[in-house]
Amino acid sequence: MRNTRTSRLASLWRAGRVSAALRAAPAAVFTMQGCTDLDETPVSAITPDNFYKNADEVIGGVASVYAQLRSTMWGYYNLSQVSSDETVVPTRGSDWFDNGRWLDLYRHTWTPTSGSGLEDISGVWNDLFGGVARANVLLSALETTEVPNKAAIVGEMRTLRAFYYYLLMDFFGGVPIVTTTEVKPREQATRAQVFAFIEKELTESRAALPDAWPANQYGRVTKSAADAILANMYLNAQVFTGTVTATGLTRGPAKWNEAIVAADRVLNSGRFSLPADWRTNFSPTNENSPENIFVVRHTSSPGGLGMSFQMRGLHYNSFNLSPWNGFATIATTYNTFDDADDRKRVFLVGPQVDLKTGQPIRDRAGNPLVFTPEIRDVTQAGEGEGARVYKYPIDPAATEGGNHGNDFVYFRLAEMMMVKAEAQNELGQTASAIQLINQVRARAFNPARPLAANLSQAQVRQAIFDERLFEFIGEAKRRQDMIRAGTYTNARLFKQASAPYRILMPIPQNQIETNPLLKQNPGY
Repeated sequence: MRNTRTSRLASLWRAGRVSAALRAAPAAVFTMQGCTDLDETPVSAITPDNFYKNADEVIGGVASVYAQLRSTMWGYYNLSQVSSDETVVPTRGSDWFDNGRWLDLYRHTWTPTSGSGLEDISGVWNDLFGGVARANVLLSALETTEVPNKAAIVGEMRTLRAFYYYLLMDFFGGVPIVTTTEVKPREQATRAQVFAFIEKELTESRAALPDAWPANQYGRVTKSAADAILANMYLNAQVFTGTVTATGLTRGPAKWNEAIVAADRVLNSGRFSLPADWRTNFSPTNENSPENIFVVRHTSSPGGLGMSFQMRGLHYNSFNLSPWNGFATIATTYNTFDDADDRKRVFLVGPQVDLKTGQPIRDRAGNPLVFTPEIRDVTQAGEGEGARVYKYPIDPAATEGGNHGNDFVYFRLAEMMMVKAEAQNELGQTASAIQLINQVRARAFNPARPLAANLSQAQVRQAIFDERLFEFIGEAKRRQDMIRAGTYTNARLFKQASAPYRILMPIPQNQIETNPLLKQNPGY
Protein backbone atom coordinates (compact mmCIF):
# COMPACT_ATOMS: atom_id res chain seq x y z
CA MET A 1 0.00 0.00 0.00
CA ARG A 2 1.30 3.47 -0.85
CA ASN A 3 2.08 5.60 2.21
CA THR A 4 -0.12 8.70 1.93
CA ARG A 5 2.22 10.81 4.04
CA THR A 6 5.16 9.95 1.80
CA SER A 7 2.97 10.66 -1.21
CA ARG A 8 2.09 14.09 0.12
CA LEU A 9 5.75 14.93 0.70
CA ALA A 10 6.54 13.79 -2.83
CA SER A 11 3.92 16.15 -4.17
CA LEU A 12 5.66 19.10 -2.53
CA TRP A 13 8.85 18.38 -4.44
CA ARG A 14 7.11 17.63 -7.73
CA ALA A 15 5.40 21.00 -7.67
CA GLY A 16 8.29 22.91 -6.12
CA ARG A 17 5.68 24.25 -3.74
CA VAL A 18 4.68 23.92 -0.11
CA SER A 19 1.64 22.78 1.79
CA ALA A 20 -0.91 24.91 3.56
CA ALA A 21 0.97 24.27 6.78
CA LEU A 22 4.12 25.69 5.24
CA ARG A 23 2.33 28.77 3.98
CA ALA A 24 1.62 29.61 7.60
CA ALA A 25 4.99 28.55 8.93
CA PRO A 26 7.64 30.73 7.27
CA ALA A 27 6.56 34.13 8.53
CA ALA A 28 6.24 32.94 12.08
CA VAL A 29 9.44 30.93 12.12
CA PHE A 30 11.25 33.78 10.42
CA THR A 31 10.75 35.95 13.48
CA MET A 32 13.69 33.99 14.89
CA GLN A 33 15.79 34.74 11.82
CA GLY A 34 18.81 36.39 13.42
CA CYS A 35 19.12 33.93 16.29
CA THR A 36 20.82 36.76 18.17
CA ASP A 37 17.97 39.26 18.10
CA LEU A 38 15.89 37.36 20.64
CA ASP A 39 14.65 39.81 23.23
CA GLU A 40 11.07 38.60 23.12
CA THR A 41 8.99 35.71 21.91
CA PRO A 42 6.37 36.70 19.31
CA VAL A 43 2.93 35.55 20.38
CA SER A 44 2.25 34.21 16.89
CA ALA A 45 5.47 32.17 16.63
CA ILE A 46 5.26 28.57 15.56
CA THR A 47 7.15 26.49 18.12
CA PRO A 48 7.46 22.79 18.95
CA ASP A 49 4.85 23.37 21.67
CA ASN A 50 2.09 24.49 19.33
CA PHE A 51 2.87 22.93 15.97
CA TYR A 52 4.58 19.92 14.32
CA LYS A 53 2.45 17.51 16.32
CA ASN A 54 1.74 15.11 13.46
CA ALA A 55 3.30 13.87 10.24
CA ASP A 56 1.52 16.38 8.00
CA GLU A 57 2.76 19.33 10.04
CA VAL A 58 6.29 17.88 10.04
CA ILE A 59 6.10 17.65 6.25
CA GLY A 60 5.29 21.36 6.10
CA GLY A 61 8.25 22.07 8.37
CA VAL A 62 10.62 20.06 6.20
CA ALA A 63 9.50 21.99 3.13
CA SER A 64 9.95 25.30 4.95
CA VAL A 65 13.62 24.60 5.62
CA TYR A 66 14.18 23.78 1.94
CA ALA A 67 12.14 26.83 0.90
CA GLN A 68 14.52 29.11 2.79
CA LEU A 69 17.28 28.05 0.38
CA ARG A 70 15.64 30.29 -2.22
CA SER A 71 16.58 33.33 -0.15
CA THR A 72 20.25 32.55 -0.82
CA MET A 73 19.63 33.22 -4.49
CA TRP A 74 19.51 36.96 -3.76
CA GLY A 75 21.85 38.07 -0.98
CA TYR A 76 24.42 35.28 -0.84
CA TYR A 77 24.53 34.91 -4.62
CA ASN A 78 24.70 38.63 -5.36
CA LEU A 79 27.45 39.34 -2.85
CA SER A 80 29.47 36.34 -4.03
CA GLN A 81 29.26 37.53 -7.63
CA VAL A 82 29.54 41.30 -7.39
CA SER A 83 32.43 41.36 -4.91
CA SER A 84 34.51 39.06 -7.15
CA ASP A 85 36.13 39.73 -10.54
CA GLU A 86 33.16 38.25 -12.41
CA THR A 87 30.31 40.71 -12.07
CA VAL A 88 29.59 44.40 -11.93
CA VAL A 89 26.23 46.15 -11.62
CA PRO A 90 26.81 49.51 -13.31
CA THR A 91 24.56 52.49 -12.83
CA ARG A 92 22.54 52.92 -16.02
CA GLY A 93 20.90 56.34 -15.95
CA SER A 94 18.50 56.24 -13.02
CA ASP A 95 18.62 52.44 -12.85
CA TRP A 96 20.65 50.37 -10.41
CA PHE A 97 22.20 53.14 -8.32
CA ASP A 98 20.23 52.11 -5.23
CA ASN A 99 22.06 54.39 -2.80
CA GLY A 100 25.39 53.24 -4.20
CA ARG A 101 25.12 49.72 -2.83
CA TRP A 102 26.05 47.83 -6.02
CA LEU A 103 29.17 49.87 -6.71
CA ASP A 104 29.94 49.60 -3.00
CA LEU A 105 30.20 45.84 -3.43
CA TYR A 106 32.12 46.05 -6.69
CA ARG A 107 34.70 48.48 -5.27
CA HIS A 108 35.05 46.72 -1.89
CA THR A 109 34.06 49.85 0.00
CA TRP A 110 31.24 48.36 2.07
CA THR A 111 30.95 49.06 5.79
CA PRO A 112 28.48 47.83 8.45
CA THR A 113 26.43 50.99 7.89
CA SER A 114 26.85 51.58 4.13
CA GLY A 115 24.04 50.93 1.69
CA SER A 116 25.24 47.42 0.95
CA GLY A 117 26.02 46.79 4.62
CA LEU A 118 22.57 47.74 5.84
CA GLU A 119 20.73 46.11 2.96
CA ASP A 120 22.65 43.24 1.35
CA ILE A 121 25.05 42.05 4.04
CA SER A 122 22.47 42.31 6.81
CA GLY A 123 20.00 40.54 4.55
CA VAL A 124 22.36 37.58 4.08
CA TRP A 125 22.77 37.21 7.85
CA ASN A 126 19.01 37.20 8.35
CA ASP A 127 18.35 34.84 5.43
CA LEU A 128 20.86 32.26 6.61
CA PHE A 129 19.96 32.38 10.28
CA GLY A 130 16.35 32.13 9.15
CA GLY A 131 17.23 28.73 7.69
CA VAL A 132 19.00 27.75 10.93
CA ALA A 133 15.96 28.78 12.96
CA ARG A 134 13.53 26.81 10.82
CA ALA A 135 15.69 23.71 11.09
CA ASN A 136 16.03 24.11 14.85
CA VAL A 137 12.28 24.42 15.37
CA LEU A 138 11.62 21.23 13.44
CA LEU A 139 14.49 19.32 15.04
CA SER A 140 13.19 20.29 18.46
CA ALA A 141 9.71 19.07 17.56
CA LEU A 142 11.05 15.77 16.26
CA GLU A 143 12.45 14.99 19.69
CA THR A 144 8.88 14.28 20.84
CA THR A 145 7.08 13.55 17.55
CA GLU A 146 7.09 10.20 15.79
CA VAL A 147 6.81 10.19 12.00
CA PRO A 148 7.71 7.70 9.27
CA ASN A 149 11.36 7.83 8.20
CA LYS A 150 12.21 10.04 11.18
CA ALA A 151 15.95 9.31 11.17
CA ALA A 152 16.30 10.44 7.57
CA ILE A 153 14.33 13.63 8.25
CA VAL A 154 16.53 14.44 11.24
CA GLY A 155 19.56 13.84 9.03
CA GLU A 156 18.12 16.14 6.38
CA MET A 157 17.52 18.93 8.86
CA ARG A 158 20.97 18.67 10.40
CA THR A 159 22.51 18.67 6.92
CA LEU A 160 20.55 21.72 5.80
CA ARG A 161 21.33 23.53 9.05
CA ALA A 162 25.00 22.71 8.50
CA PHE A 163 24.77 24.10 4.97
CA TYR A 164 23.33 27.38 6.23
CA TYR A 165 26.21 27.53 8.69
CA TYR A 166 28.66 26.75 5.88
CA LEU A 167 27.43 29.87 4.06
CA LEU A 168 27.54 31.93 7.27
CA MET A 169 31.10 30.78 7.95
CA ASP A 170 32.08 31.66 4.40
CA PHE A 171 30.87 35.25 4.70
CA PHE A 172 31.14 36.17 8.37
CA GLY A 173 33.68 33.79 9.91
CA GLY A 174 32.81 33.25 13.56
CA VAL A 175 29.07 33.36 14.35
CA PRO A 176 26.83 32.06 17.16
CA ILE A 177 26.17 28.32 16.98
CA VAL A 178 22.49 27.82 17.75
CA THR A 179 20.98 24.35 18.00
CA THR A 180 17.94 25.00 20.21
CA THR A 181 14.87 27.22 20.13
CA GLU A 182 15.71 28.87 23.45
CA VAL A 183 15.37 32.65 23.26
CA LYS A 184 18.55 34.30 24.54
CA PRO A 185 21.64 36.15 23.29
CA ARG A 186 24.20 33.77 21.87
CA GLU A 187 27.95 33.83 22.29
CA GLN A 188 30.00 34.10 19.12
CA ALA A 189 31.99 31.00 18.20
CA THR A 190 35.30 31.27 16.39
CA ARG A 191 35.42 30.46 12.70
CA ALA A 192 37.39 27.29 13.44
CA GLN A 193 34.72 26.23 15.94
CA VAL A 194 32.00 26.79 13.36
CA PHE A 195 34.01 24.70 10.88
CA ALA A 196 34.28 21.87 13.42
CA PHE A 197 30.55 22.06 14.17
CA ILE A 198 29.61 21.82 10.48
CA GLU A 199 32.04 18.95 9.93
CA LYS A 200 30.58 17.02 12.87
CA GLU A 201 26.99 17.63 11.78
CA LEU A 202 27.61 16.50 8.23
CA THR A 203 29.72 13.49 9.19
CA GLU A 204 27.16 12.26 11.69
CA SER A 205 24.11 13.01 9.54
CA ARG A 206 25.21 11.49 6.25
CA ALA A 207 24.71 7.95 7.56
CA ALA A 208 20.99 8.59 7.94
CA LEU A 209 20.63 10.13 4.48
CA PRO A 210 19.65 8.00 1.49
CA ASP A 211 21.91 7.47 -1.50
CA ALA A 212 19.07 8.84 -3.62
CA TRP A 213 15.43 9.83 -3.33
CA PRO A 214 12.64 8.80 -5.70
CA ALA A 215 12.50 10.99 -8.78
CA ASN A 216 9.36 12.70 -7.52
CA GLN A 217 11.31 13.94 -4.46
CA TYR A 218 14.23 15.32 -6.44
CA GLY A 219 16.03 18.11 -4.64
CA ARG A 220 16.20 16.58 -1.18
CA VAL A 221 19.69 16.18 0.26
CA THR A 222 21.48 12.85 -0.06
CA LYS A 223 24.74 11.35 1.16
CA SER A 224 26.42 12.83 -1.91
CA ALA A 225 25.11 16.31 -1.08
CA ALA A 226 26.64 16.06 2.40
CA ASP A 227 29.88 14.79 0.87
CA ALA A 228 29.96 17.66 -1.65
CA ILE A 229 29.67 20.23 1.14
CA LEU A 230 32.40 18.47 3.09
CA ALA A 231 34.70 18.26 0.06
CA ASN A 232 34.35 21.97 -0.57
CA MET A 233 34.88 22.79 3.11
CA TYR A 234 38.07 20.74 3.20
CA LEU A 235 39.28 22.41 0.00
CA ASN A 236 38.93 25.77 1.77
CA ALA A 237 40.05 24.54 5.20
CA GLN A 238 43.13 26.76 5.33
CA VAL A 239 40.86 29.78 4.96
CA PHE A 240 37.95 28.56 7.07
CA THR A 241 40.11 27.49 10.03
CA GLY A 242 42.54 30.39 9.74
CA THR A 243 42.57 33.69 11.58
CA VAL A 244 41.63 36.99 9.97
CA THR A 245 43.03 40.22 11.40
CA ALA A 246 43.03 43.76 10.05
CA THR A 247 46.21 42.88 8.16
CA GLY A 248 44.87 39.75 6.51
CA LEU A 249 44.64 35.97 6.82
CA THR A 250 46.86 33.60 8.75
CA ARG A 251 46.02 30.26 7.21
CA GLY A 252 45.01 27.21 9.19
CA PRO A 253 46.06 23.62 8.49
CA ALA A 254 45.31 22.12 5.08
CA LYS A 255 42.91 19.21 4.65
CA TRP A 256 43.82 18.06 1.14
CA ASN A 257 43.53 14.35 1.90
CA GLU A 258 40.14 14.84 3.53
CA ALA A 259 38.97 16.77 0.45
CA ILE A 260 39.98 13.87 -1.80
CA VAL A 261 38.23 11.30 0.39
CA ALA A 262 34.97 13.29 0.45
CA ALA A 263 35.11 14.03 -3.29
CA ASP A 264 35.86 10.37 -4.04
CA ARG A 265 32.74 9.25 -2.21
CA VAL A 266 30.76 11.26 -4.76
CA LEU A 267 32.90 10.34 -7.75
CA ASN A 268 32.77 6.64 -6.92
CA SER A 269 29.06 6.55 -6.03
CA GLY A 270 28.10 5.73 -9.60
CA ARG A 271 25.16 8.12 -9.40
CA PHE A 272 26.51 11.06 -11.39
CA SER A 273 28.08 11.60 -14.80
CA LEU A 274 29.15 14.44 -17.07
CA PRO A 275 26.61 15.01 -19.84
CA ALA A 276 28.16 15.73 -23.22
CA ASP A 277 26.30 19.05 -23.33
CA TRP A 278 27.05 21.09 -20.19
CA ARG A 279 24.00 23.26 -20.90
CA THR A 280 21.64 20.58 -19.60
CA ASN A 281 22.87 21.36 -16.08
CA PHE A 282 21.22 24.79 -16.20
CA SER A 283 18.15 24.43 -18.41
CA PRO A 284 14.57 24.95 -17.20
CA THR A 285 14.35 21.15 -17.06
CA ASN A 286 17.71 20.60 -15.35
CA GLU A 287 16.14 18.24 -12.84
CA ASN A 288 17.02 15.65 -15.50
CA SER A 289 20.74 16.42 -15.40
CA PRO A 290 22.93 13.46 -14.35
CA GLU A 291 25.61 15.87 -13.06
CA ASN A 292 23.80 17.96 -10.46
CA ILE A 293 24.30 16.91 -6.82
CA PHE A 294 22.70 19.63 -4.67
CA VAL A 295 20.24 22.16 -6.07
CA VAL A 296 17.77 24.81 -5.00
CA ARG A 297 14.40 23.95 -6.51
CA HIS A 298 12.44 26.52 -8.50
CA THR A 299 9.14 26.52 -10.39
CA SER A 300 7.80 28.63 -13.24
CA SER A 301 4.34 28.68 -11.69
CA PRO A 302 3.17 32.08 -10.38
CA GLY A 303 3.80 32.70 -6.72
CA GLY A 304 7.37 33.88 -6.26
CA LEU A 305 9.01 30.43 -6.18
CA GLY A 306 11.05 30.79 -9.36
CA MET A 307 14.54 31.88 -10.43
CA SER A 308 15.19 35.53 -11.26
CA PHE A 309 18.77 35.38 -12.61
CA GLN A 310 17.41 35.90 -16.11
CA MET A 311 15.87 39.20 -15.03
CA ARG A 312 18.98 40.65 -13.38
CA GLY A 313 21.22 40.78 -16.42
CA LEU A 314 19.09 40.72 -19.56
CA HIS A 315 18.03 43.93 -21.28
CA TYR A 316 14.56 45.36 -20.77
CA ASN A 317 13.62 44.16 -24.26
CA SER A 318 15.40 40.78 -24.27
CA PHE A 319 12.07 38.99 -23.94
CA ASN A 320 8.46 39.83 -23.17
CA LEU A 321 8.66 39.83 -19.34
CA SER A 322 10.72 43.05 -19.14
CA PRO A 323 14.08 42.12 -17.53
CA TRP A 324 15.95 44.62 -15.36
CA ASN A 325 19.20 45.24 -17.33
CA GLY A 326 21.54 45.19 -14.36
CA PHE A 327 24.25 42.57 -13.90
CA ALA A 328 27.10 42.47 -16.42
CA THR A 329 30.47 40.75 -16.72
CA ILE A 330 33.72 42.61 -16.17
CA ALA A 331 35.48 42.96 -19.52
CA THR A 332 38.82 41.53 -18.37
CA THR A 333 37.03 38.38 -17.23
CA TYR A 334 35.11 38.02 -20.49
CA ASN A 335 38.33 38.46 -22.45
CA THR A 336 40.03 35.69 -20.45
CA PHE A 337 37.86 33.06 -22.16
CA ASP A 338 39.31 31.31 -25.21
CA ASP A 339 37.23 31.74 -28.36
CA ALA A 340 37.50 27.98 -28.92
CA ASP A 341 36.00 27.25 -25.49
CA ASP A 342 32.33 26.39 -25.85
CA ARG A 343 31.74 27.76 -22.35
CA LYS A 344 32.33 31.27 -23.71
CA ARG A 345 28.89 30.89 -25.29
CA VAL A 346 27.32 31.68 -21.92
CA PHE A 347 27.95 35.35 -22.73
CA LEU A 348 25.65 37.52 -24.79
CA VAL A 349 27.67 40.01 -26.85
CA GLY A 350 27.10 41.79 -30.16
CA PRO A 351 23.70 42.45 -31.84
CA GLN A 352 20.85 41.12 -29.72
CA VAL A 353 17.61 39.36 -30.55
CA ASP A 354 14.45 38.58 -28.65
CA LEU A 355 15.25 35.37 -26.77
CA LYS A 356 11.79 33.98 -27.46
CA THR A 357 11.10 35.09 -31.02
CA GLY A 358 14.64 35.43 -32.42
CA GLN A 359 13.79 38.85 -33.89
CA PRO A 360 16.27 41.77 -33.60
CA ILE A 361 15.56 44.10 -30.69
CA ARG A 362 16.23 47.75 -29.95
CA ASP A 363 17.23 49.78 -26.94
CA ARG A 364 14.96 52.34 -25.32
CA ALA A 365 16.10 55.03 -27.76
CA GLY A 366 15.09 52.88 -30.72
CA ASN A 367 18.60 51.93 -31.81
CA PRO A 368 19.57 48.30 -32.54
CA LEU A 369 20.65 46.76 -29.24
CA VAL A 370 24.29 45.70 -29.16
CA PHE A 371 26.03 44.32 -26.06
CA THR A 372 29.67 45.43 -25.87
CA PRO A 373 32.17 43.79 -23.47
CA GLU A 374 33.61 47.15 -22.38
CA ILE A 375 31.93 49.39 -19.81
CA ARG A 376 33.48 52.81 -20.13
CA ASP A 377 32.20 54.19 -16.84
CA VAL A 378 30.38 52.04 -14.29
CA THR A 379 28.76 55.15 -12.82
CA GLN A 380 27.02 56.07 -16.10
CA ALA A 381 26.90 53.01 -18.33
CA GLY A 382 24.93 52.73 -21.52
CA GLU A 383 22.07 50.27 -21.93
CA GLY A 384 24.15 47.86 -23.98
CA GLU A 385 27.47 48.08 -22.18
CA GLY A 386 28.75 44.91 -20.59
CA ALA A 387 28.63 41.26 -21.70
CA ARG A 388 25.78 39.36 -20.03
CA VAL A 389 26.05 35.89 -18.51
CA TYR A 390 23.24 33.76 -19.91
CA LYS A 391 24.06 30.45 -18.27
CA TYR A 392 20.55 29.85 -16.94
CA PRO A 393 18.30 30.40 -20.00
CA ILE A 394 14.80 31.78 -19.79
CA ASP A 395 11.99 29.34 -19.11
CA PRO A 396 9.41 29.39 -21.92
CA ALA A 397 6.76 28.38 -19.38
CA ALA A 398 7.38 31.43 -17.17
CA THR A 399 4.53 33.94 -17.06
CA GLU A 400 6.11 36.15 -14.39
CA GLY A 401 9.60 37.60 -14.80
CA GLY A 402 11.08 36.26 -11.59
CA ASN A 403 9.57 32.80 -11.85
CA HIS A 404 11.76 30.69 -14.08
CA GLY A 405 11.85 26.98 -13.39
CA ASN A 406 15.62 26.41 -13.62
CA ASP A 407 16.97 24.86 -10.42
CA PHE A 408 20.09 26.56 -9.11
CA VAL A 409 23.06 24.20 -8.81
CA TYR A 410 25.19 24.58 -5.69
CA PHE A 411 27.29 21.46 -6.34
CA ARG A 412 27.78 19.26 -9.39
CA LEU A 413 30.10 16.48 -10.47
CA ALA A 414 32.55 18.71 -12.37
CA GLU A 415 33.27 20.57 -9.16
CA MET A 416 34.03 17.37 -7.28
CA MET A 417 36.52 16.54 -10.03
CA MET A 418 38.09 19.98 -9.73
CA VAL A 419 38.21 19.72 -5.92
CA LYS A 420 40.06 16.44 -6.17
CA ALA A 421 42.40 17.79 -8.84
CA GLU A 422 43.32 20.82 -6.74
CA ALA A 423 43.92 18.71 -3.64
CA GLN A 424 46.01 16.20 -5.63
CA ASN A 425 48.12 18.98 -7.09
CA GLU A 426 48.77 20.45 -3.64
CA LEU A 427 49.90 17.01 -2.49
CA GLY A 428 52.34 16.76 -5.40
CA GLN A 429 50.17 14.40 -7.48
CA THR A 430 50.28 16.80 -10.41
CA ALA A 431 49.97 14.24 -13.21
CA SER A 432 46.75 12.82 -11.73
CA ALA A 433 45.40 16.33 -11.28
CA ILE A 434 46.01 17.15 -14.95
CA GLN A 435 44.09 14.05 -16.03
CA LEU A 436 41.02 15.12 -14.03
CA ILE A 437 41.14 18.69 -15.31
CA ASN A 438 41.33 17.41 -18.87
CA GLN A 439 38.21 15.30 -18.32
CA VAL A 440 36.32 18.49 -17.43
CA ARG A 441 37.83 20.40 -20.37
CA ALA A 442 37.09 17.65 -22.88
CA ARG A 443 33.43 18.54 -23.40
CA ALA A 444 34.24 22.26 -23.80
CA PHE A 445 36.66 21.99 -26.74
CA ASN A 446 36.26 20.43 -30.17
CA PRO A 447 38.89 19.53 -31.19
CA ALA A 448 40.18 18.73 -27.72
CA ARG A 449 42.64 21.08 -26.08
CA PRO A 450 44.04 19.27 -23.04
CA LEU A 451 46.54 20.75 -20.63
CA ALA A 452 50.10 19.66 -21.32
CA ALA A 453 51.28 16.71 -19.28
CA ASN A 454 54.58 18.35 -18.29
CA LEU A 455 53.22 21.37 -16.39
CA SER A 456 54.75 22.21 -13.03
CA GLN A 457 52.78 22.22 -9.79
CA ALA A 458 52.68 26.04 -9.84
CA GLN A 459 51.44 26.05 -13.44
CA VAL A 460 48.72 23.54 -12.64
CA ARG A 461 47.70 25.57 -9.60
CA GLN A 462 47.13 28.57 -11.88
CA ALA A 463 45.44 26.39 -14.50
CA ILE A 464 42.98 25.12 -11.88
CA PHE A 465 42.18 28.67 -10.76
CA ASP A 466 41.54 29.67 -14.38
CA GLU A 467 39.62 26.51 -15.20
CA ARG A 468 37.28 27.05 -12.27
CA LEU A 469 36.47 30.48 -13.69
CA PHE A 470 35.66 29.01 -17.10
CA GLU A 471 33.63 26.11 -15.74
CA PHE A 472 31.79 27.83 -12.88
CA ILE A 473 31.23 31.36 -14.20
CA GLY A 474 27.99 32.73 -12.75
CA GLU A 475 27.71 29.99 -10.10
CA ALA A 476 28.75 32.01 -7.00
CA LYS A 477 32.11 30.22 -6.71
CA ARG A 478 34.57 32.91 -7.72
CA ARG A 479 34.75 34.92 -4.46
CA GLN A 480 35.63 31.79 -2.50
CA ASP A 481 38.17 30.74 -5.14
CA MET A 482 39.84 34.16 -5.13
CA ILE A 483 40.14 34.19 -1.34
CA ARG A 484 41.68 30.71 -1.38
CA ALA A 485 44.09 31.77 -4.16
CA GLY A 486 44.99 35.04 -2.40
CA THR A 487 43.73 37.30 -5.20
CA TYR A 488 40.43 38.57 -3.78
CA THR A 489 41.76 41.92 -2.56
CA ASN A 490 44.32 42.56 -5.29
CA ALA A 491 44.50 45.73 -7.33
CA ARG A 492 43.23 44.34 -10.64
CA LEU A 493 39.66 45.57 -10.24
CA PHE A 494 40.00 48.59 -8.05
CA LYS A 495 43.18 50.33 -9.27
CA GLN A 496 44.38 49.97 -5.70
CA ALA A 497 44.20 46.91 -3.49
CA SER A 498 41.21 46.65 -1.18
CA ALA A 499 41.77 46.06 2.53
CA PRO A 500 43.00 42.52 3.35
CA TYR A 501 40.39 42.04 6.07
CA ARG A 502 37.60 42.23 3.47
CA ILE A 503 37.83 38.50 2.90
CA LEU A 504 35.22 38.55 5.69
CA MET A 505 32.04 40.60 5.60
CA PRO A 506 31.21 42.76 8.62
CA ILE A 507 28.82 41.50 11.27
CA PRO A 508 25.61 43.51 10.68
CA GLN A 509 25.48 46.53 12.95
CA ASN A 510 21.90 45.87 14.06
CA GLN A 511 22.91 42.41 15.26
CA ILE A 512 25.76 43.83 17.34
CA GLU A 513 23.46 46.43 18.85
CA THR A 514 20.96 43.74 19.79
CA ASN A 515 23.36 41.08 21.03
CA PRO A 516 26.15 42.38 23.30
CA LEU A 517 28.00 39.06 22.97
CA LEU A 518 28.83 39.71 19.31
CA LYS A 519 32.10 41.37 18.29
CA GLN A 520 32.72 43.08 14.97
CA ASN A 521 35.08 41.41 12.54
CA PRO A 522 38.59 42.94 12.43
CA GLY A 523 39.07 46.08 10.38
CA TYR A 524 35.45 47.24 10.34
